[in-house]
Amino acid sequence: MRTARAEPERLRAFIGREARAAGFDMVAFTTPDAAPSAPARLAEFLSEGRHGSMEWMAETAMRRARPRALWPDVRSIVMLGMNYGPEEDPLPVLEQRDRAAISVYARNRDYHDLIKGRLKQVAGKLAAKAGEDVKVFVDTAPVMEKPLAAAAGLGWQGKHTNLVSRELGSWLFLGSIFTTVEIAPDRPETDHCGSCRACLDICPTEAFPAPYQLDARRCISYLTIEHKGPIPHEFRAKMGNRIYGCDDCLAVCPWNKFARTASEAKLQAREDLKAPALADLLDLDDRAFRAFFSGSPVKRIGRDRFVRNVLIAAGNSDARDLIPRCERLARDEAPLVRGAAVWALSRLLDPAAFDALARRLRPIEGDPEVQAEWDRAEQEVLA
Repeated sequence: MRTARAEPERLRAFIGREARAAGFDMVAFTTPDAAPSAPARLAEFLSEGRHGSMEWMAETAMRRARPRALWPDVRSIVMLGMNYGPEEDPLPVLEQRDRAAISVYARNRDYHDLIKGRLKQVAGKLAAKAGEDVKVFVDTAPVMEKPLAAAAGLGWQGKHTNLVSRELGSWLFLGSIFTTVEIAPDRPETDHCGSCRACLDICPTEAFPAPYQLDARRCISYLTIEHKGPIPHEFRAKMGNRIYGCDDCLAVCPWNKFARTASEAKLQAREDLKAPALADLLDLDDRAFRAFFSGSPVKRIGRDRFVRNVLIAAGNSDARDLIPRCERLARDEAPLVRGAAVWALSRLLDPAAFDALARRLRPIEGDPEVQAEWDRAEQEVLA
């Protein structure tokens, strides 16, 4: 049996207090139909194939484009943001080629678990206070959080397509609470990017066909996290030592000067994930990988895909002390790992040594894709 509904303005203030008590930095309100252009933009993105192999985006497009298709009873949406700004600039590690660059958001606990727990805490108190139903969503659900957050006034979608806040910059985790209670919406934020192109110009793989557009197939975050097969050759050298995600377009946003640091938000990075040695990461078997990344979002991609990424970084490192590890991985059980090891060795070994290794290993290679890696690498090394 529902309790009497709380007065709207008092309810807004109550939700704001509870959200901040739970660790959120921003809270604002919007309606399910507040982002009318989002469905068309999503349809265009999907029709051009810019989602790559993320078939789940196409499969959930109807629910993703229209919140009421996800939950017909929703009347209001509470959008919440949590800043995870790093304590130091994450870009200098890109010059340390024997070290790995892991995206800032992945250097702590899996944020899906962190945010969802706090959302449930706020939503539970909202439900009890208002006598209404609630549902919580993080980005694993088919919700277009960024357009809804912009409609609620938390910020605007910048030219890098991520949300930007005047108060907190580009380092934002987002979550939403859908509810059957009617709450007056906030005003949308206006775009403050101006003529700035910093996020577009720094992208190493030119993943932005135009401002406010992203081709995920060219994005290092997609390639290192979502993409399951071999990394396309055209992007391997451009990846540098980025082994999980890419922070370049976020890190250069000038609005970050207003962001709080992660330590203030109690989201400090694990020290061993700030710039781990490639050598140590190449030694991880499946059991060691799962133990090292326990509680981390990195664990989601699995050991083979992760080591694939580290081998690409090794090939870009010029660190010849990594050669024995790469040679061992050229005999790994996983074809995905063996293929990446071939590429890394083609970059680290001199031509004669690589040719000698190819003569030993290519004849016993049974996977066609790995054989193709040997063929291509030999052509390039011996050209």
